[in-house]
Amino acid sequence: MRFRIRPVETTFYELFTEAAEHLVGGANLLAQVLDVDIDNGDIAERMREAEHQADETTHRIIKRVNSTFITPFDREDIYDLASNLDDVMDHMDESVDSIVLYGVSEFPEAFAAQIAVLQRAAQLTAEAMPRLRTMTDLEEYWIEINRLENEGDRNHRRILAHLFDGSYKAMQVLKLKDVVESVEQAIDAFESVANTIEQITVKES
Repeated sequence: MRFRIRPVETTFYELFTEAAEHLVGGANLLAQVLDVDIDNGDIAERMREAEHQADETTHRIIKRVNSTFITPFDREDIYDLASNLDDVMDHMDESVDSIVLYGVSEFPEAFAAQIAVLQRAAQLTAEAMPRLRTMTDLEEYWIEINRLENEGDRNHRRILAHLFDGSYKAMQVLKLKDVVESVEQAIDAFESVANTIEQITVKES
């Protein structure tokens, strides 16, 4: 029988939950760009602050893993999970920043559905993080994230098809493509988070 020494240290679980909650806030901020009455510049400023807070949480995770003798699971997995969570926020921040820099105010119809996928992935991830403590009831989470990523891929293809169907001028296509690519990358990063959690769960089972 194999025994593992598991530390009482709970800070990692709390920090990962905190990091995921930042992503919920970021996804909700990004969704506000769909409201034509909201100042996108204000959204971008708040997103930058959210991204800064997420970075601070990531730095605290890295500092903790570097100063802890026995970690709750493999150090490499902790680094990967922290990095993947940080990637999601970076892509959302990039999307909002592009919207402001390019002065984008109108979006393809399927873009709203893509934002909804992003918000759902963020919520599921935030709900899953506390369960890392017990490594239980996580399989449905990564299965659903994978389904959402597939849905995001379909939305992305529909958006690109619409962008290139002649409805938009060439410059508009270039601007919007940058924005929708960043959102697609954020959704992909959520799948990377889920894959890492699955890997951790398999190792610890």
